Amino acid sequence: MEDCLFCKIIKSEIPSKKVFENDNVYAFHDINPLAKEHYLFIHKSHTKNVNEMSANAEQLSDIFKAISEFTSSNSLLENGYRVVTNVNKHGGQTVFHTHFHVLGGEQLKGFGA
Repeated sequence: MEDCLFCKIIKSEIPSKKVFENDNVYAFHDINPLAKEHYLFIHKSHTKNVNEMSANAEQLSDIFKAISEFTSSNSLLENGYRVVTNVNKHGGQTVFHTHFHVLGGEQLKGFGA
């Protein structure tokens, strides 16, 4: 999508602080971190939200394989992390390109067991 912020990041038209990339997924630091470590994982194929993305199980698999690979290569897996996605306005979504927040690096609050 030509006016999508995240599509422009994927095309290097807007700078980002990349932490992971493969053929299908791109990940970078969130510019407004909510945890000591806060990354955004996006598929290179544009979808609006996780409901739209779920029509293509392969894209969901690509994202979660990338998150697994990334978190296994650092202390996030050992210490724990959270994966969150927001859907539409009431869910807090502000960029309408499906993305997953990976938060960690410290004891996270909320969403207790």
